[in-house]
Amino acid sequence: MSEVRGRVEQPTVVVRMADAGDLYMSWRWEDDVAPRGAAMLPGDPIAEAVTALADALPKPDVPGGLERALTTGAFASPDAEYRLAQSLSRALLPYGLAVQLHELYTRGVRPHIRLQPSPRVAQVPWEIIAPDPALRLIDIADVSLLAPAGVVHAPGRSARSWSADRELPVVAVLDPRVPGFRADSALGSVLGRMNGAGALSERVAEHLARQRLRPDAPEPVEIFRRTDLDRRWLSETLRAGASRLIYVGHVTAAAPESGQSESAELHLACAADATGFAEPLRAHRPLSAKDLLLGTHTLHPEPVAGPDLWPIPSRVALIACESGGDLRFTEALGLVAAMINGGAELVTATRWPLPTDLAFQRLAGATATPLQDLICAIDAAHDHPDPLHPLTTWHRTRLTTWRETGAIEHSPLLWSAIATFHT
Repeated sequence: MSEVRGRVEQPTVVVRMADAGDLYMSWRWEDDVAPRGAAMLPGDPIAEAVTALADALPKPDVPGGLERALTTGAFASPDAEYRLAQSLSRALLPYGLAVQLHELYTRGVRPHIRLQPSPRVAQVPWEIIAPDPALRLIDIADVSLLAPAGVVHAPGRSARSWSADRELPVVAVLDPRVPGFRADSALGSVLGRMNGAGALSERVAEHLARQRLRPDAPEPVEIFRRTDLDRRWLSETLRAGASRLIYVGHVTAAAPESGQSESAELHLACAADATGFAEPLRAHRPLSAKDLLLGTHTLHPEPVAGPDLWPIPSRVALIACESGGDLRFTEALGLVAAMINGGAELVTATRWPLPTDLAFQRLAGATATPLQDLICAIDAAHDHPDPLHPLTTWHRTRLTTWRETGAIEHSPLLWSAIATFHT
């Protein structure tokens, strides 16, 4: 391993996968700190493990699907969750790579694993897979996902730099009020009634005190459930300059078999008469990945490109159901790709639907607010010089607490849904 400014540089391994009946995996260590490798992983065990994972995930659109995930599914108890993690590890972690990771672990070295999953395994929470009864992958390595190379290197893409923009405002779209949908409806509130207390309100208050939050407001409670956070406001605010964007709300994504990754939609406070590619829903038109990519191309006689309408800041957090579903598609042109195409260099998004705090409390008897805690952890990490380090540290603290208590609010059902994409 090389020395960088007096410290040992973290070794990084890039892992790529391809589906062809079986799963083909290759890995390459940067700076050749270890030999390259490749493996063919049999398709049947992968299919079995991925099906078990899918069965354990929340299914808000299926009657009882959310309650089952929180109470009787594989993520509802530490023993069942460990069995799932072990089956994923046996199916997906090649022996040759496992040996190399174990050798680094015995030397006290924590590598960075950069993954490019195939569509079939895109929802796998690699952080929790269990190569050993006492170890998870997150115990021995930092894990992130590779952003789609075709998007990162797209002609004309103008990437923004955190080092240059870090003092600019934070743009926060927190549980916007979707026109035509009541708070208790399908596109209603994800945070519930907020007040000045609680971790997330305190986090918002800190930003307001530093005068770095957009929108601005006299009190933290006025940041939530706003009716003015539409695509026009977002365009004007981003074009005025931003260090990062955090969105907490609803995302609707097309099924992977549709092949329409660009149809993934953010639900802002946009009225149905807003210009855009997505079809209106009652009094509301969603903002789609296609909008962010193409802008008003074919929609206006003098079109404006998406990245010019919505110049995306260096760092983005999309905390919403399956906001990071791009990699489930052969053509990954969803919301993560749109953010990167617009200028982001790092995006944190989710692999599957997220239970709300109200669901944890009503369906599983939790007394905490794990979704708010998750939002705060991501928000704090995105202010760090290296967001992946505090995020993976937080993951490890959640895993330790889950092992010790088995309390549902600490289950990987919530926190292992989070994935960070690097350019």
